[in-house]
Amino acid sequence: MAPLPQGQRDSADETDETGAIVAAGAVVIDDRGRVLLVRRGHAPSVGEWTLPGGRVEASETPEAAVVRELREETALVGRVVASLGVVTLTREGTTYAIHEYVVECLGGASEPSLARARAGDDAAEVRWVAPEALAALGVRQDAIAVIRRGLACTRRP
Repeated sequence: MAPLPQGQRDSADETDETGAIVAAGAVVIDDRGRVLLVRRGHAPSVGEWTLPGGRVEASETPEAAVVRELREETALVGRVVASLGVVTLTREGTTYAIHEYVVECLGGASEPSLARARAGDDAAEVRWVAPEALAALGVRQDAIAVIRRGLACTRRP
């Protein structure tokens, strides 16, 4: 998706009752407890490390959008396993209502399956990151909070 000038919306953007653009984000965790991050290649937040995700398209559910965005940005195929709620944030003058999900990669969370991750669409780079390294990469606190919820949701007894 080509970036739009700051504050300008595509007529196809889905919005919620507050006017926020509806988006979806994926928390993907491998069997070593690392989190999949993408470095944004386009606005908003160019160059920042964050979770894979993006805008929900017209007539698309947030669950379908997060699976599509994961595939487009990382080449990984996944399925939603848990909802982490909706996070509202503003970036570069635009407000987003992001439906956050834990997404499991089809083929499993093992190294060979996840080694296929590669940057695509508006992701400039992808990386598997240990939770303790998130802040050093400049991951924003709101994303770290979502990641922590995802990690708590996937811990095995």
